[in-house]
Amino acid sequence: MTDQGSSFVATRNACKMCTPLGACLAFSGVEGCLPFLHGSQGCSTYIRRYLISHFREPMDIASSNFDEQSAIFGGQNNLSIGLRHVLESYRPKAVGIATTCLSETIGDDVSMFLNEFRSEQAGNADVSIPPLIHASTPSYHGSHFDGYTEAVAAIVDTLAEGGKRQADLVNILPGIVSPADLRHLREIVSDFGLTPVLTPDYSERLDGPPWQQYQRIPDGGTPIDMIRRCGTAAASIQLGDTPTGRTAAGILADKFDVPAMVLPMPIGVRASDQWFAALEKVSGRPTPKQHADERGRLVDSYIDAHKYIFGKRAIVFGDEDFVVSTVGFLAEIGIQTVLCGSGGQSGTLKESIDRIEMGPSEPPRVIEGVDFEDLTEAADDVHADLMIGHSKGYKLARHLGIPLVRIGLPVHDRFGASRMLHVGYRGTQQLFDRIVNTLLEQRQDISEMGYTYL
Repeated sequence: MTDQGSSFVATRNACKMCTPLGACLAFSGVEGCLPFLHGSQGCSTYIRRYLISHFREPMDIASSNFDEQSAIFGGQNNLSIGLRHVLESYRPKAVGIATTCLSETIGDDVSMFLNEFRSEQAGNADVSIPPLIHASTPSYHGSHFDGYTEAVAAIVDTLAEGGKRQADLVNILPGIVSPADLRHLREIVSDFGLTPVLTPDYSERLDGPPWQQYQRIPDGGTPIDMIRRCGTAAASIQLGDTPTGRTAAGILADKFDVPAMVLPMPIGVRASDQWFAALEKVSGRPTPKQHADERGRLVDSYIDAHKYIFGKRAIVFGDEDFVVSTVGFLAEIGIQTVLCGSGGQSGTLKESIDRIEMGPSEPPRVIEGVDFEDLTEAADDVHADLMIGHSKGYKLARHLGIPLVRIGLPVHDRFGASRMLHVGYRGTQQLFDRIVNTLLEQRQDISEMGYTYL
């Protein structure tokens, strides 16, 4: 842990969500996959409500529904009953099983339970057993981002197969981004003449049109047949360079010799340049004109708005990959990051921040494993002009009397989180405009004149 700045052991108002929440989000990005929590019903209720509030879409998450007896003697029977029920009722194409604190604490051997379940059901003609994908995600270890990363790794480890290399196939492994980001990433890759295997892809499932009838498992998600082809891809591009455990890109490299390219989240000109350069290398094609034009317009806007934002001071918080790329982006546009924090504890956040070219600015104070009480104590001394992060930081922004630009997950106090674009030149442009206009609005609001022309 880096610069914790507090002697408290317990977390107060955490700057992260629980580990299985991230796993459920990842499983929702696989076509026909039903997220299933091995633990208490309260866990699934909390996660459903939290994700629904962000995406504004319904979500079913099954549960093995622990009671006092299963908490003492183990949850194998609950898991078997729960799986039989969802297979009969939902007919899923896959089931993503994530463990919770309770099942992990009592030491349930879920992999063994699943093997025994498959053997028990082998002779049952009424039940077809789809892939059962297991991710170990206790909430007392890691964050929602770690759960997401582990679930994506489990998806690939369970489903991917090898075969003849396909030059036009590329694995895209994003972090936790918006549905709009996922659609844009897929669009960019396709513009290079490549076929993307975007894993996971919850863009349609968690941001879709209205239904005539309720869908227990909504349409959308990366087709399982496409994920099986991951081992034949020309390359894997992982967006986000902070994960330290097993990753999908690492698994594909180890099992199938698929070259892995690990890049920062493409926010800002420099990071987006790396993303487009990687696609140029894989495809053998130059960046298409429409994207090069977007880059030019973005750089021009940097020049136009320089006088409004240069020298401003920012606090950045949230998922580690978002924090790193946002700090780099702010350095490009002349905003100094004075404090950044994340609930994640990869141990790589400060190292990643230190690699960023800050120009004449001092590097920010970096706090890993932070909660909002720690962040508040540190923020009182840095005299920031704005905060950038998710909506859980609103109370701190209000306490400091500065605006909050909302990015990432969760955004519960604003509408349209699914349509917020962050990545690539186009996403950076939208984020840049929001930051500039937020600062102009604050400047206008505190002016005694209340002017209407800048």
